[in-house]
Amino acid sequence: MVKPLFKVSTPHEVITMLKDHLNLKEITQSNIEVVDIKTILHRVLAEEVIAPANLPGFNRSTMDGYAIGAEDSFGATDSLPSYLNIIGEIKMGAKPEFKINPGEAVKISTGGMLPEGANAVMMVEYTEQIDDSTIEARRSISPWENVVRENEDLKKGEIILRKGHRLRPQDIGVLAGIGKTNIKIYRKPKIAIISTGNEIIPAEGEPRIGQIRDINSYTLGACIEEAGGVPVYRGIIKDEVILLEQEIKKTIKEDKAEAVIISGGSSVGVRDVTLEVLNRLGKPGVLIHGVSVKPGKPTILAIADNRPIFGLPGHPVSAMIIFDLFVRPLISWLQGGEYNYNCAKEIEAELSCNMVSDSGREDYVRVFVYEEGEKFYAEPILGKSGLISTMVRASGLIKIGLNIEGLEKGSKVMVRLF
Repeated sequence: MVKPLFKVSTPHEVITMLKDHLNLKEITQSNIEVVDIKTILHRVLAEEVIAPANLPGFNRSTMDGYAIGAEDSFGATDSLPSYLNIIGEIKMGAKPEFKINPGEAVKISTGGMLPEGANAVMMVEYTEQIDDSTIEARRSISPWENVVRENEDLKKGEIILRKGHRLRPQDIGVLAGIGKTNIKIYRKPKIAIISTGNEIIPAEGEPRIGQIRDINSYTLGACIEEAGGVPVYRGIIKDEVILLEQEIKKTIKEDKAEAVIISGGSSVGVRDVTLEVLNRLGKPGVLIHGVSVKPGKPTILAIADNRPIFGLPGHPVSAMIIFDLFVRPLISWLQGGEYNYNCAKEIEAELSCNMVSDSGREDYVRVFVYEEGEKFYAEPILGKSGLISTMVRASGLIKIGLNIEGLEKGSKVMVRLF
């Protein structure tokens, strides 16, 4: 008997199905840790960060020169300077013990605290010292020129960083600036990888005729790390129901993995094994079998024990594209971010040739991006989805939408960068 074809779902339907059936709170409720500031680069905040005080907290000079009242310089020029009395010098890191009055100035270095009565700094280049106690100011400056005011960087009570934000070097700098050195962040989610196939051997092995090395475990593991997760390598499993079922149960219970990827789990001949296993693991079981994406149509999505399980095609290109569309944003979602499969960085380029696509699916085409003049161009890299070398040569992907039958040469396209 001929088996019916699986019903494909759109990428949007895949995301909706995951959100509707996954209890995210249960997965992430114990997924927070406090980490030292030195080790949090690219980690995701699990708390809102609020400025506890003004920063810098005092009026601070940004130049070497003289702290003055700006009004004393109004109208000053090279030919008609203002004359000011020097009443002292401000020591770095110390609070001035004096105030200045009209007609007075004090020496100050970059970073020094302005004394009471001063509201600007005259750069030393625009002054001339007449004697030990007098300078000429040779230009007019405005109030607060060459000064960072006490709350100009941050105001007390201001929200600096929001929960779910991925930390960059400058964010770590602002945390140090407010004295916050122990930060609540989300633990990196563990994503287990299981390779299936009787013909697959470890990468260090020597393949016999009919065998191939395991590419996907290492490729997907690197993708997981790049996305902010922790790959859990479960090795290669033969296409047998009992073995695959045992391996998935182990990784959920022993490794405490938040999600599982089965590489090759959707390919013809073994997908029946994967489908049977995923429907035996618990409710709701298989939610999606087939997505309207090329390459990657036979993808499977299931949820068991409140853990998402993806059956990815065995072809490396298909596996990477499906990962990028669904697993990468899931890793972000598990750390308080948004689940948006269009979250990749993109640049605009001009298509270098005509491209044909079938309506009713999203077509992801590998492209090489190059620059000529002031324009970026996207050159399609054609090849079967089993050829990992096409991904090596590619800079990213372009999407031809569900109801578009192709793109013409010269079309403006958005390149989804790797």
